[in-house]
Amino acid sequence: MSQQEKAARRAALRNEYWRTMTNPHNHLRGESGGVFDTGLARFQAMRVNHFEHFKPTGRSFKIGLFTVVIPIIVYAKMMKYERDQREQQYRTGQVSYADRRFKFI
Repeated sequence: MSQQEKAARRAALRNEYWRTMTNPHNHLRGESGGVFDTGLARFQAMRVNHFEHFKPTGRSFKIGLFTVVIPIIVYAKMMKYERDQREQQYRTGQVSYADRRFKFI
């Protein structure tokens, strides 16, 4: 397209937009002055329907594994190790009863 054709098309679209936005009779049709954008409507419909058409792949499995499953497992192992070490210290008498955490529970 040449520059003149682009400019003419842009001017026509701009005029149509302003004519639609400033039409005082849009409330009679229930539009209330808004412009229906088909591109935006298609984009929103695509976002809503994304999960209906989701197909699991190896990449999506890896993303879920590394962002959800592995951090939970690593945190659980670290917590178990720390609690086992603390329990071992309590049972062998390395920590006095007065210095124990959660001694009333």
